[in-house]
Amino acid sequence: MEWVRGEPVGHGSFATVYLATPRRSPVQAPPLMAVKSSELSFSASLKNEKRVLDQLSTCPQIIRCLGEDHSVENGEKFYNVFLEYASGGSLADQVKSRGGSLPESDVRRYAKSILLGLREIHAKRFVHCDIKLQNILVFDNGAIKIADFGLAKKAEQKQSTEEKRAEVRGTPLYMSPESVNENEYESPADIWALGCAVVEMVTGKPAWNCGPQVNIFELLLRIGVGEEVPQVPKELSFEGKDFLEKCFVKDPRKRWTAEMLLDHPFVDAHDDHDTVPLEDKDEPTKSSSSPRSHFDFPDWVSVQSSVVTSPESSPDSGKLFDWEMNFGSCSPASSSLCSPVDRLRQLVTDDAPNWSFSESWVIVR
Repeated sequence: MEWVRGEPVGHGSFATVYLATPRRSPVQAPPLMAVKSSELSFSASLKNEKRVLDQLSTCPQIIRCLGEDHSVENGEKFYNVFLEYASGGSLADQVKSRGGSLPESDVRRYAKSILLGLREIHAKRFVHCDIKLQNILVFDNGAIKIADFGLAKKAEQKQSTEEKRAEVRGTPLYMSPESVNENEYESPADIWALGCAVVEMVTGKPAWNCGPQVNIFELLLRIGVGEEVPQVPKELSFEGKDFLEKCFVKDPRKRWTAEMLLDHPFVDAHDDHDTVPLEDKDEPTKSSSSPRSHFDFPDWVSVQSSVVTSPESSPDSGKLFDWEMNFGSCSPASSSLCSPVDRLRQLVTDDAPNWSFSESWVIVR
């Protein structure tokens, strides 16, 4: 394909992104593209990105690769990869242009799109390794797509001890504890980074509260040592806070996966982008159709305590809240916020239990 290089629109560690227009436009080529170029001698990362994108081409939440070529410009040899052009820039640009934060309705929608992309990436046995707002691109229609796969790797790829010790991938502010401590870069690391991205969309600031002159060594100590995790924004709904709790689990084996998080009510149960906190809702947000997962059941409401518990610190990770019983009354047909007592009253009968068959009981733990 013959093409013309336009103005630069972005710079990375390994390549520069330019506008590009086909000189003789093939039928399948768009009138405007982005071309990512690197000097041939330093193109290993860009070639890796092309290989990964070729295997993720069917996912609508991942930037589409349109081809590759080599060129010679001013005596220098370049390797070029053609990509979809995102006219809206990155999510980092969107946060900055909209006053430093995004409405929770947008955060929910963007988080779901990123999760859909991560689910595909992880299902194809890859790890992105550099999820951050600068690598999430925005299109004219409001859709977003994951980009910049230069650091992506095969999941569970065997490495020598020396290779693992020398490997550093990603951006420090988004790195997970296991990446800092063990140089471990698997799919849970992408989920941790997603949590950091959500915090930044909400607050306009990095998930780790540190100044512009941050000491990288001190930051990595905070991430890797001890029990500290990024602070969850107070302005988020209960669902948003719990979503982040699932992302910020220090043990990667207990951290939720992209598949699990797609069933979380922060992204799944609010297609209308409702951002009203749970305790303020007087009407159900869903119809009475059968629930698709345990998150679809109506929540019991606490009248005093609604502190989200960390799945890492509590042995019962299914308990999202510390409940106090509310002795009010409600109708199941009119409200989803019934108290536990009201629910139990609906189940009570005058029949006495029959314990005569106790010899057939089974001990359950």
